[in-house]
Amino acid sequence: MGTTQPTTPVRRRAWRPVLAAVLSSGLLATSWQAFSAEAATGPAGSGTGPLTARLSGDGAARAHDGDPDTYAKGSAAHWVQADLGATRRLDRVELALPGKAQQVQLQGSVNGGDFVELSDFRARQGNVTLRLDGAPVRYVRVAGAQRVGELSLFPAASGDTAPPEAPRNVRLDGATLRWEQVPGASGYDVYADGRLRTGLPTTATHWEDTTAPGGTTHRTTYTVRARDAAGNQSPDGRTATRTLAAGQGSSRAAFTPSPAKPAPQPRRAGARATTGATMPYTTVEAESGATGGGAQVVGPNRRIGDLAGEASGRKAVTLKQTGQYVEFTTPVETNTLVTRFSIPDAPGGGGTNAKLDVYVNGQKTKPFDLTSKYAWLYGPEAAPVNDPGAGPARHIYDEAQLDLGRTVPAGSKIRLQKDADNPSTYAIDFVDFEKTAAAPNPDRQAFVEPAGFGHQDVQNALDRARMDTTGKIKGVYLPPGDYRTSSKFQVYLKPVKVIGAGPWFTRFHAPAGQQNTDVGFRAADGAGGSTFAGFAYFGNYTSRIDGPGKVFDFQNISGITIENIWAEHMVCLYWGANTDRTTIRNNRVRNTFADGLNMTNGSSDNLVSNNEARATGDDSFALFSALDSGGGEQTHNVYENLTAKLTWRAAGLAVYGGQLNTFRNIRVVDTLVYSGVTISSLDFGIPMNGFGPGQSTFENLGIERAGGHFWNGQTFPGIWLYSASKPFRAIRVKGATITDPTYHGIMFQTNHVGQQPQNPVQDTELSDVTVSGARKSGDEYNDRSGFGIWANEAAGGPAVGQAVFHRLTLRDNAQNIRNTTSTFKITVD
Repeated sequence: MGTTQPTTPVRRRAWRPVLAAVLSSGLLATSWQAFSAEAATGPAGSGTGPLTARLSGDGAARAHDGDPDTYAKGSAAHWVQADLGATRRLDRVELALPGKAQQVQLQGSVNGGDFVELSDFRARQGNVTLRLDGAPVRYVRVAGAQRVGELSLFPAASGDTAPPEAPRNVRLDGATLRWEQVPGASGYDVYADGRLRTGLPTTATHWEDTTAPGGTTHRTTYTVRARDAAGNQSPDGRTATRTLAAGQGSSRAAFTPSPAKPAPQPRRAGARATTGATMPYTTVEAESGATGGGAQVVGPNRRIGDLAGEASGRKAVTLKQTGQYVEFTTPVETNTLVTRFSIPDAPGGGGTNAKLDVYVNGQKTKPFDLTSKYAWLYGPEAAPVNDPGAGPARHIYDEAQLDLGRTVPAGSKIRLQKDADNPSTYAIDFVDFEKTAAAPNPDRQAFVEPAGFGHQDVQNALDRARMDTTGKIKGVYLPPGDYRTSSKFQVYLKPVKVIGAGPWFTRFHAPAGQQNTDVGFRAADGAGGSTFAGFAYFGNYTSRIDGPGKVFDFQNISGITIENIWAEHMVCLYWGANTDRTTIRNNRVRNTFADGLNMTNGSSDNLVSNNEARATGDDSFALFSALDSGGGEQTHNVYENLTAKLTWRAAGLAVYGGQLNTFRNIRVVDTLVYSGVTISSLDFGIPMNGFGPGQSTFENLGIERAGGHFWNGQTFPGIWLYSASKPFRAIRVKGATITDPTYHGIMFQTNHVGQQPQNPVQDTELSDVTVSGARKSGDEYNDRSGFGIWANEAAGGPAVGQAVFHRLTLRDNAQNIRNTTSTFKITVD
């Protein structure tokens, strides 16, 4: 029986440099003659582009020869790829899949190296249509199919689908890349060696590369693409190559792991576990404040793109007319203020700017400076874009910060008010109160300071610490200030401590006139044991791009400490492949376009403790036991005292395989479209360890208002247990409280290929679980809602295997347990 197979896809394999691996494996490449993009009944594209396949039999060209009886044939790892020559919006992909059902996944990329998944992974056969709803892509890949008879691509039925012209006269002037403006372009994307480096506004005609790669002579090839407001991207402009001679860049040394091993923080004897992170700020919901002047509380509801539906607690306060306000009584003393807000987008996208006045005890103080540049995405749920014409809106909130300039005592009144000089309309979700103070240089003899606040000033200080031969310099102290950065800092050869004055004071900013600039830190060989603490990173990402955009992008390194970091408007805070004995604690992750953090590829013995993530664009906290980039078993990791709020795509906590890992004291609140906690053995079509034989333990989970719908109407629960392509076993849930789920509390599901289930749910026990408030949703998914526990039935499974509940409490649910299958056994004792 076929299964509807939801996943959290745009992240697992998409982060990998897939194209490099493909080219190095000696694959056959043949040409594919694409039809005109203007022909609404024919495939998109123009001219001739490569069609590349991983083969064990017939040639890839047979996937587009007009004959569905001839096909590209390969193993389960087979893929077929088409290059449209430019990025353009596609309506759909049509496939002919001969023979028995195949587990097929559709992937897309704009650079041929970083792929995102455009459809879920499921069993299909015959003639298949996969809707893309205007997703902008250049490279389209059919992955996992053993036989592909025909592959046809169709442009979006409405809107602008024609790419702009390629930039002309692309050239290098030293380290500065230059080009001529393209009529009708809304911006430009700069690529170096095939990887996106930054996005620039419509007026840009140059960009300077401040990165210094290499130890040996290094060649970097650049190109520029123009893009329009609809998301279409031009073909590459002419390439330009820069050569750095040996000695102009950094060098690499043999990897030496640090002997230090972070350990979980022990709980005091007799101390009671608490759920979630304990942060230095206090959050107050707007709906609990005092409103005046006609301000309205909106909600509750669970609708995507709605001011209430995307708010925490699912309520917000709107300020639409002059004199309307929301006022808070400060529960603690504070000298800072953060608000989560929504203001309108510009008619053509790109955001608007506005001010909102702030009063402290009746006295007007500095206003909030607000922008919606980093909010408001539209169209395809799996690949939304910054084009209001692409479809319905989502991701409509952002946050802003304000230094009050003085300490405000507890019990004071702080009011956010729309005055006559505040012409916008506003929705206020919540505010944070925090008292902060700058930390001084801990030792001026041991910590050098940058000469200024530019990117090279900081890199020079890092290099000075690295090259010290006296043993006296431990690292770099970053004094309070706003630091300008346009690329990754390089840390290598030996451990270094990079210490700021605190995230309110030491703040890195990506270039304001650009977008999607890859900034952060890259730690190379020999830097194991380094520490990064006490600073903030404010990126300029406005949409998701897989590959770049991680503040900390680490691989094959150990003993790293990341502490008291604030990351916002980035893709991720942290991505670690085969990173061991790392400690990530006391951080705040906000408004990202993918995971908050993800440990993968054998990462073991790591501690992730006391972090809060708000509004991440993929799993807030993830562990993925993949094997595609090295590593082995992923074991002995501890994720503890974590809070995930307002995850707008995927889950608050997601665990894909591994063993002997512990996840405890975790709170997940208000996921928009997905499960609160995902426990899954789906491998996403790449090598991965399943669960077991050692146990994976989940302790003291608190899940509130979680779940939603995604992947064309599939519904998700508070906790999702999904047995799929790898073994699903040795799962222990010890204490979970699920309150007011959007559709259901706990769902068991099994993936099927054709009529056959893959791996059943085995050796799975849940103790001390409470599910309450699972009610009928009253929307189009009403018949799949209201279940405390659901063994997902035939249309989306059926679940196969068994699970045991000890000390189960169910109350105030429309139906406590729904299990109409003959293939899954639920035991309650």
